[in-house]
Amino acid sequence: MDLRLHEDPRAFKALAGPFFGTDPLRHTMALTVMARFLGMSRAQASIMGTLHDNGELIGVALRTPPWPVIVSGLPTDPDVLDSFLTQWLEADPELPGVSGPAENAHAVADVWTRRTGGTTNVTLASRLFRLGELAPPTTTGHARAATEDDVDLLVTWRNEFEIEAIGFQRGAADVPSEIRRRFEIGDVVTLWEDGGKPVAWANASRPIGGMSRVGPVYTPPGHRGHGYGSAVTAAVSQQAVDAGATDVILFADLANPTSNSIYRKIGYRPVYDSTELEFTRLPSTM
Repeated sequence: MDLRLHEDPRAFKALAGPFFGTDPLRHTMALTVMARFLGMSRAQASIMGTLHDNGELIGVALRTPPWPVIVSGLPTDPDVLDSFLTQWLEADPELPGVSGPAENAHAVADVWTRRTGGTTNVTLASRLFRLGELAPPTTTGHARAATEDDVDLLVTWRNEFEIEAIGFQRGAADVPSEIRRRFEIGDVVTLWEDGGKPVAWANASRPIGGMSRVGPVYTPPGHRGHGYGSAVTAAVSQQAVDAGATDVILFADLANPTSNSIYRKIGYRPVYDSTELEFTRLPSTM
């Protein structure tokens, strides 16, 4: 097995794009990261790898520090993953975790645990939903497009969303540029207002290969219970369809039955489960 690391995002995309394009729903996270973040200036460079067997491309992995490695494109065979990790850890010895469809993520984590003697912890278990027939809810207020004037608010809400979702914040210095990047690349960035005040936010990515992913969706605690999250999600979902998306998808936290119920009520249907695991090395292996 030969893991080839790429410094040029264009060369990586030339290989990874068609590979991921065979199943856009399964590889939605990787496709979104490639389209939005590869090539932009970040505090830490992205790590991009393609796995080959006798010259044949059999796997792709991608990490944008400080986030975990995305492994939807890797096989689940333990022997293959052992070879992959041997080579990946040489370039990324501080690998903090793994993210992807549950079976892929756990397969990589199991091999990592055997190799290092470390432990793993599930930081986020989620379910991918795909929009069927949209059924917008009825609530007070209206949707409006976010603007540059809303960046500070969105940065605050993005940080609050992450702390609530996984318990801590990653890459705080990159958040303002990531928010502005959403505007630059044509994402649908929408606020729900009621009484003249923003009360919820949702983002839908610019369609990539006909697919648009909704997220984050965030309603501050003081505004919950009024249907604002459902309403803003429905609004950006319709805007994504209007922009040409044939598949509109989103991830929902399995630990939050309220959000799962809300998304089903407005027309989303489950596709597969996804897992993010955090790696902790034993002191003797650090």
